[in-house]
Amino acid sequence: MADNLQPLHVPIKRRSFFMYAGATAGATALVLAGCSKDSDTTPSSTISLGTGDASVLNYAYALEQLEAAFYAQVAKAPAADFSATELLYFQEVAKHEAIHRDFLKAAINRDAPGKLLQDLTPNFTTVDFTKRKSVLDAAQAFEDLGVSAYNGAGKLIKNAAYLVIAGQIVSVEARHASIIRDFVSPGTFSDTADANGLDLSRTPVEVLTIAQQYITEKLDGSTVGQ
Repeated sequence: MADNLQPLHVPIKRRSFFMYAGATAGATALVLAGCSKDSDTTPSSTISLGTGDASVLNYAYALEQLEAAFYAQVAKAPAADFSATELLYFQEVAKHEAIHRDFLKAAINRDAPGKLLQDLTPNFTTVDFTKRKSVLDAAQAFEDLGVSAYNGAGKLIKNAAYLVIAGQIVSVEARHASIIRDFVSPGTFSDTADANGLDLSRTPVEVLTIAQQYITEKLDGSTVGQ
């Protein structure tokens, strides 16, 4: 794996990533995929995310796959009872999540050839995309889970350049989580912070246990970062 995160040119330039990473959803989620065919699986029906920094990047890429797929579906056919501000949010954040996904994919392909997670098959059968409340509840669950996943994964990253990028992504995800919570219940944008002003942190195993209901493939994150 490369020691430094060099500028990416395919499929997205870092300049474009940082432009969107600094955006705040117009008005103002690491889940699902498997390793490539030559990656380890444990057991045969379960896809292991592997070890080392590549596994942390794939963990993040998996989460971004899930969020990108969710927001793309919402933006394509938004609920009729969205407010104008909510509609703008979902259209803008669909771009953010697609950029996060593509950026991580390009980084893995460059720095860990042959270890990219396969495309995942999301399972959104529990979400009624025609109803505002169902979509907002799902978006809140995904964003809160994503923030806690990045918070928990930071200590697993060995390459400092990757840690910088992860910090920039999670700050955007936290903005998403904040506005979504305010859409669901005004004034609750920061109610996930503990008494010390810190947000929730989860391990890859904890995150994937929660996220598995939205994934067709069975994922194993028990060795992420090892």
